[in-house]
Amino acid sequence: MQYDGKYKVFDINKINTYPLSTRSNKVTSDDLIKPGDIDNVVIDLPDKICSDIDTIARAIISYRKSDKPVVLFTGAHLIKNGLGPLLADLVKRGLVSLVAGNCATAIHDFELALIGQTSENVPDALGKGRFGMAYEFAYINNALSVGNENKLGCGESLGKTICNEDFRSQVLNSVAKDNSPSSFSYPQVSVLAACYENNIPFTVHVGIGTDVIDQHPSFNGQAKGGCSGRDFLIYTNEIAKLTSGGVILNIGSAVTGPEVLLKAVSMAANAGTVPNNIITADFDLRSHEPKAMSDESKEGYYFRDQKSIITRIPQAFSGKGFYIHGDQKQTFLLLYKKIVEQS
Repeated sequence: MQYDGKYKVFDINKINTYPLSTRSNKVTSDDLIKPGDIDNVVIDLPDKICSDIDTIARAIISYRKSDKPVVLFTGAHLIKNGLGPLLADLVKRGLVSLVAGNCATAIHDFELALIGQTSENVPDALGKGRFGMAYEFAYINNALSVGNENKLGCGESLGKTICNEDFRSQVLNSVAKDNSPSSFSYPQVSVLAACYENNIPFTVHVGIGTDVIDQHPSFNGQAKGGCSGRDFLIYTNEIAKLTSGGVILNIGSAVTGPEVLLKAVSMAANAGTVPNNIITADFDLRSHEPKAMSDESKEGYYFRDQKSIITRIPQAFSGKGFYIHGDQKQTFLLLYKKIVEQS
């Protein structure tokens, strides 16, 4: 990126990269949980959590039968925990109307689709100056640059790169090296691909300087911001459909998911499409103290997911909020199982 201001900037051309194929990863395709694996997983959760998950699953099925929105915002750990194929299956079944995430969510999903591995060993790489420096992040940056030229969103640009041969060629022709992959070996495990192929939006909500793709000479902040800005409007358009009910799920996103939703519901209400009779659910590991939501002396007051997803938004729009406390490798698994069994 060109800078013509009065300050000194880091010379991004000093960055050295290495082939993604040489990187040590903590997650491989063998670690992913497929729909066919679900009956072999032991789920051990408190009765109250199981009951709440059952209620949420029934609401999802009911609302989708009525063509009402079911919006799922997830942090990156759902993908890293191997749960992406289950979410992709819900997309294929039409049981989710929009998937959203931060940029890390999309990056991990993209890596899995490309090479069947993700989750770099950060402590091992950081001190060596190698963290986030795999060359193939140029694929993502160029996909966003091409997507921005075509006025697309982030999720659509990345999903189209995985699924559309002509678009993929346009993205890779100028950045792929001889020792870089030229095709996606595992598109079947990708949520980005499932959404693109089933015409379900996958919206990506980014920051600048927050993601490994920002560290590279190929980084284009204008493209990243432009594509994500369009995704925010796609997301808000779906939120504006909640006038007669729907479900909003927040899976492990402590800040981005709650804040994006807070702005979107405000925009929808301001435009006269006021959400009503909504079910919200926040899936996370932290304990939850309802009284802390109105007490600024309590640490829980500053947990944006708990305050916005469970309390403020459902209270403002005649809804009901649930906090699903536990490991998402148990709680999301049970949600998936309940939805599939009852649909």
